[in-house]
Amino acid sequence: MLDASLLPVENQNVRLRAIESDDAIAFAEGAADPVVRKYGHLPESEYTPTSVKKMIVREAVPGLTRGDLGVLAIADSFTDAFAGSLVIFNITELLGEVGFWIHPAYRGSGLSIAALNLAVRFARESGLQELTGRTVPENSASQRALVRAGFIFRRRGVGVAPSGDVSEFLSYYKSVD
Repeated sequence: MLDASLLPVENQNVRLRAIESDDAIAFAEGAADPVVRKYGHLPESEYTPTSVKKMIVREAVPGLTRGDLGVLAIADSFTDAFAGSLVIFNITELLGEVGFWIHPAYRGSGLSIAALNLAVRFARESGLQELTGRTVPENSASQRALVRAGFIFRRRGVGVAPSGDVSEFLSYYKSVD
């Protein structure tokens, strides 16, 4: 289970923290981006600032409190501005799955790799032993980010995304202990 008291975690470039209502506008903007819509497999087909605020209150805060869902903000470490989302889900006592997307204004800055490294640290300090990540074969950017963050390719297969879509995925894993 995740330990919310360990948040935020940060390095010189990025902060990984609980998502906040102040992130709602930037989250909705980023979630509307065509690349995020294509590859993000988000649970909702559309996000508005209002729906993001409701998601934070109804799902993100309770999930992080329980320790079985981490809906986190990837934030610029200097300004704390929302730069993307990283979610740790499908959590068991020892395992969790990570999904992430970067707001288009922050793409190409290495934030996804830094955020994945912070997620590994957060998972380890929370007592998990392994993180997994999945992406579709066409999403070469996420594949590169996972590999650069030390995730190892495990297998290719069909699975259900958080959106509910059935798709072919490439699965990666990283031991965090």
